[in-house]
Amino acid sequence: MTALSNIRMLTHYKAWADDKMFSMLNAIPEEEVLRPRATRFGNMLHTMNHVHVIDDVFRAHLLGQQHGYQDRNTASTPPLHELWDAVKNMDQWYRDFARDLSEADLERVIHFNFIGGGQGVMSCQEMLMHVVNHATYHRGFVGDMMYQAGVMPQSSDLTVFVRDVLRA
Repeated sequence: MTALSNIRMLTHYKAWADDKMFSMLNAIPEEEVLRPRATRFGNMLHTMNHVHVIDDVFRAHLLGQQHGYQDRNTASTPPLHELWDAVKNMDQWYRDFARDLSEADLERVIHFNFIGGGQGVMSCQEMLMHVVNHATYHRGFVGDMMYQAGVMPQSSDLTVFVRDVLRA
């Protein structure tokens, strides 16, 4: 598998896993989704909102644009259905972006400023890998919060994606 085909597969995986997560959140009573928990972003939905904010930040970096965020999350969280729609659109943007890249594009060096201060330098490929990995990391936290709510989350592992989507 080439680096480019790998990035394309991983952006497809992220979209699939995000959709699976939001489907699960939609099936849980809203009070559980919004219940304050001992976690960095307070509840399930605000955690997924953080993922969306960071996806938006890195989209801006990839496009060489300013993102306008002052924090890694927003003060308020949109309702579940609005955030889910926004995430679907963002995931499609990343899939389209990856589809249109060349192998050489993956090595493009991008300079940016971190929200918390300081300068960063990453390749396009590193940024895309970060976006996929970051979402996986936080979906894991949401899965743990589901267990706390007495809900058994469905697996959104890469192996399940390969089995159920790529090899189906």
